[in-house]
Amino acid sequence: MWRRLVQIRRKFSTKLVVDDVVSRAKRPMRRAQLSSANRIIVKLGSAVITREDECGLALGRLASIVEQVSWLHNNGKEVVLVTSGAVAFGKQRMKHEKLLSQSMRSALLPNSERRDLEPRACAAAGQAGLMALYESMFAQYGISCAQVLLTGYDFLAPEGPQNFLQTLDCLLGMKVVPILNGNDVHSPPPQRNSDLQDVVSIPDNDCLSSLVAISTRADLLIFLSDVDGLFTGHPSDSKSRLIRTYYPEHPMQVSFWGKSRVGLGGMENKLNSAVKAVEGGTPVVIANGTKGEGTILDIVRGRPVGTLVASNGHSELTVSAEQLADQARSGSRALQGLSSEQRASVLHHLASLLVEREEEILAANQRDLDSASDLSGPLRARLSLSPQRLASLADGLRQLAGQLLYLCDSSHYFLPTQKGVVSRDIVGEEVERVLVGEGLELVKRKVPLGVVLVVFESRPDCLPQLAGLAIATGNGLLLKGGSEALHSNRCLHSLVQEALQTVVPAGTVALVDSREEISELLTLEGKIDLAIPRGGQDLVRAVMEMSSGRLPVLGHTEGVCHVFLDQHADLEKALRIVLDSKCSYPAACNALESLLVHSDLLDTPAFTALTSSLKHNGVTVYPGPTLATLLPVPSPVATLGTEYGGLEVTVEVVRSVEEAVEHVNSYGSGHTDCIITEDAEAARQFLSGVDSACVFHNASTRFSDGYRFGLGAEVGISTGRIHARGPVGKEGLMTSQWVLQGQGHTVADFEGPASTHHYSHVSLKPSVDRGSATNHREPLENTVMN
Repeated sequence: MWRRLVQIRRKFSTKLVVDDVVSRAKRPMRRAQLSSANRIIVKLGSAVITREDECGLALGRLASIVEQVSWLHNNGKEVVLVTSGAVAFGKQRMKHEKLLSQSMRSALLPNSERRDLEPRACAAAGQAGLMALYESMFAQYGISCAQVLLTGYDFLAPEGPQNFLQTLDCLLGMKVVPILNGNDVHSPPPQRNSDLQDVVSIPDNDCLSSLVAISTRADLLIFLSDVDGLFTGHPSDSKSRLIRTYYPEHPMQVSFWGKSRVGLGGMENKLNSAVKAVEGGTPVVIANGTKGEGTILDIVRGRPVGTLVASNGHSELTVSAEQLADQARSGSRALQGLSSEQRASVLHHLASLLVEREEEILAANQRDLDSASDLSGPLRARLSLSPQRLASLADGLRQLAGQLLYLCDSSHYFLPTQKGVVSRDIVGEEVERVLVGEGLELVKRKVPLGVVLVVFESRPDCLPQLAGLAIATGNGLLLKGGSEALHSNRCLHSLVQEALQTVVPAGTVALVDSREEISELLTLEGKIDLAIPRGGQDLVRAVMEMSSGRLPVLGHTEGVCHVFLDQHADLEKALRIVLDSKCSYPAACNALESLLVHSDLLDTPAFTALTSSLKHNGVTVYPGPTLATLLPVPSPVATLGTEYGGLEVTVEVVRSVEEAVEHVNSYGSGHTDCIITEDAEAARQFLSGVDSACVFHNASTRFSDGYRFGLGAEVGISTGRIHARGPVGKEGLMTSQWVLQGQGHTVADFEGPASTHHYSHVSLKPSVDRGSATNHREPLENTVMN
């Protein structure tokens, strides 16, 4: 039928361009593109329309669907409803008739003569009532609807498709909502003749919807069922996972579990029909229409609802989000199997590539800059790369590599060395060793988190930093950069893969291009171990909302950094620190945004020199409320605690260290804050009172950075309190594992009247790792630590 339909459509349809059929079928589709869909087919399953007790229609649910369709209709969309429910609705009505008629006859007829309800008769009885209900509901929104009943002849007969398409085009042109259904009165009897199957009738409304979508060249087909979408197992199985995106070109394992309680089709049939629609150029979303009041609108708005069945076309992404995560997991395990020297060599190779391919990288970056003419100054600064920046990135990678190679002295302190290296590998490094009891040793050691997902905005320089940290720590990494840095990110990622694939699979570090995959990745509990958003407050909030608590998220909201100029500050130091904090890189999250000045300095040359220097360097100064009342300055800022990200700063007056601390804790973001003073007691009060991830004394806030902290690089700066805080380097990508080594010990040996052992819990010196690809270690003598 499908092949015949395409042939007839090419012959009769004036709405189609034959050459466009193939291109539509191969066009890659992402959820974000669904918002541009104009012609939308919505198929309502019987389980959506009828109540769970099968004693009538689910009127509230149906009213919500009609409301959503009406909203789309009134906003210029062409919506076609394909509705099931006639048989189910008619069956309910016919049951009552049967009961009434049986009340007189049941005693006279033997059981063998009692007739079951005939589906075609039920359809005839239910169709009129169902249509009357639709007319009444749509009329509340000033919308007319029309019923169109279809059979297989309407798609296969010589004039069928032409007549159907002309009818549908006429109704849509008159702003009428067509309501389609299979003509069940003409369907075959329950015992079908196989020769008639798919010829006289349409098997079910899933098939019908797909045929309609292909015929009308629809932009989107929505299957509403009583299940959330396609699953890897039965939906009730806790190990089963909802498949967010299904590409027919790369089929995945899908579990099918039969039909719904009242429907004719089933999930397998929906997928088959969906694949046919996709082959005809129409993407499909399979979603649950029995819960939530905005499912249809959420789908059209591109939100991650249900399962999107769409073509991947010629996209570089050839695997699903789950497969990406699995590949990164395999890569993580491969990295853990390498020696520290091998991982260090990969980092050195990547560092060399950044320098050797400078021209190629900068050319890709220039393409992004040329396309980003509408970006603000701070965002453009973050997007830009330079030879100096690439050299700094290479140095950071070499620093990371150097940290994997240490020389151990007799005191077990680890010192960097250039030759005769001995590994002090963070992967498998022993944190503590305890003698639990005689012959029973417990070791706590560091192991990688596993798979880390990082979403970062317009800063392509993040990519090699993040990749370097993942390689150093043995973690798999999934990256999503901002679309404005697309060419830069792809170029840098290709270099990462080039360095990696000499020893481990290239999929160990993967670059995700679309938001579609990110929304799915953020639901993969058990596949992703940590999500890190590197960007502004909106990005952090979006990642947290998409993860919905399924994944731990590490990040900071804003970088509202303060510098407090105490009354005992050294003027020369103050000028240098403030200008560096604000002007060296104003777009950075560790740049100064709010300057606090002690009130005793207002009428001094120090304050005048400071504000003059800021203005001389192009910084716009906004007075805080207190400063505005003390000096003849413009009106104060509307909001304290603003992250400007440019050459702007808020200046406010405080009367004491205590007031400065209170101000920072009230309006800061917990990122980085600094006091400039020569008073040791004032410094102590500030450093102990400010509740931020980083607190400095007489040092620029710009030092808050993984590279400057000696971490080699950072995956981000965390202002949270769980797992990691401040610049997150290698340590923040590690977790711990407990290893117990015994000799046949049992708990009964230590407990009860027959116990032969006792707990000692003596701390021992951790063993020194001398470089092994499998985390084996040379045992040392078990000496009690001092």
